[in-house]
Amino acid sequence: MIRRSQDRFKRIMPKGFGGGRGFGLIVLLVLFVWALTGIYRVQPDERGVVLRFGKFVAITDPGLHYHLPAPIETVLKPSVTTVNRIDIGFVGQIEGRNAARDVPEESLMLTGDENIIDLDFTVLWRISDAGKYLFNIRDPEDTVKAVAESAMREVIGQTEIQPALNEARAEIEQRTRDLTQAVLDSYDAGIEIVQLQLQAVKPPEQVVDAFDEVLRAQQDRERLRNEAESYRNDIIPRARGDAERLKQEASAYREQVINQAQGDAQRFLSVLSSYDQAPAVTAQRFYLETMEQVLSGVNKVIIDSNAEQGGQGVVPYLPLDQLTRRGQGGQQ
Repeated sequence: MIRRSQDRFKRIMPKGFGGGRGFGLIVLLVLFVWALTGIYRVQPDERGVVLRFGKFVAITDPGLHYHLPAPIETVLKPSVTTVNRIDIGFVGQIEGRNAARDVPEESLMLTGDENIIDLDFTVLWRISDAGKYLFNIRDPEDTVKAVAESAMREVIGQTEIQPALNEARAEIEQRTRDLTQAVLDSYDAGIEIVQLQLQAVKPPEQVVDAFDEVLRAQQDRERLRNEAESYRNDIIPRARGDAERLKQEASAYREQVINQAQGDAQRFLSVLSSYDQAPAVTAQRFYLETMEQVLSGVNKVIIDSNAEQGGQGVVPYLPLDQLTRRGQGGQQ
């Protein structure tokens, strides 16, 4: 077989190509081609991890590089920008919930108030250190999944079911992400948790109707509380406004009465001072002013008493019938 192979090789090679010189050229050509196999390119989304006889040596950035040809050195080129996804609690697309298959052994968790909750979530992660990622953990995807599930169970175990179903979703996501990242960093895994998203958070199917009733009752309680708050916010300012208005009116009335009383007192003192100075004149003025006030609204006829002495006065006449009719009509 060796002889036949040599004969076949001689027939392939050109005439005159033989002997030790030709063999040496072949060896050099093979070595040159072997050396060229050490050239490699690292793409922009990759990092080159150089291994020498299987031992980690260096990490190379994107671009053209050279390593000693195999089997001396080899290069692994993991993608460090690709965001990987792990679904926990379900299998399939969560957008179409009917198409997703629930995984109860992953999704059912115990809350802080000893209730059971059905929780599905997604972990998005990428490689932050290629060397640590390749050599410090054996199965990166299973490790991330186990750590994230364990962290979620710990966070849910410290959270009551009602906040977990409603307002505490963002807090649960952040706490679980931070805890997962801390555990992976302790493993020196070279993995960064980009985001952790809660997909579906609900009570188990067996008790979902009871939880819906509780939720509706809580919504009614919140609605009634809001209505009471609205009524209180309406009636209290109005009552305060009315009280302030009455207080201001009372204060104004008090000032008015005080000022009027002070004015009357001052006027009385002024009149008293005038009376002390000229009693007769002041008494006459009082009489005239009083008669002016009394007679100003009365129908009257003034007759000069001296006119009768000259014979040209009026005849006294008393219209009793008219006075009777006016008295019956309420007139004076």
